[in-house]
Amino acid sequence: MGSDKQDSSSINLDKTDLAILKRLQQDGRLSNARLAEEINLSETPCWRRWKSLESNGFIEEYRAVISPRKLGFTVTAFTQVSFSSHDLALTDAFESIVNDLDWVQSCHCITGNMDYLLQMVFRDLDEFSERINVIRRIPGVRAIETQIAVKAIKSGSHLPIE
Repeated sequence: MGSDKQDSSSINLDKTDLAILKRLQQDGRLSNARLAEEINLSETPCWRRWKSLESNGFIEEYRAVISPRKLGFTVTAFTQVSFSSHDLALTDAFESIVNDLDWVQSCHCITGNMDYLLQMVFRDLDEFSERINVIRRIPGVRAIETQIAVKAIKSGSHLPIE
């Protein structure tokens, strides 16, 4: 999100805006004509609202959801990382390194005994073993604990828009 976006806390979304967001979250390739028809709005106002939601940062990006298994990624791991100290230079460097690793799908700074939670994908356990050592060798990392998913029950990024 760019700095030119308006502070979204000052924007009130009505039921139509929420309907647009909910529908686009389900299908980002939906045409404006189809969306307008589905939410009972003419095309021009629908397009204006859609563009306003984009420019105000409610819609961050459009992307395809690709099957990991179809591309051979059969291992999903969740790794908790703990730091030896909370030195900003170390944690900033860690975050920068992790952002550049395409096999790290998400990284969250968390509360509790650990400092970060990573979600990562691998083709097999050999690849996991090689790459977990990359995490282990990042300066400041004190400990890691990994759980490997046996089965994905639910995975997605849809928000509960009402």
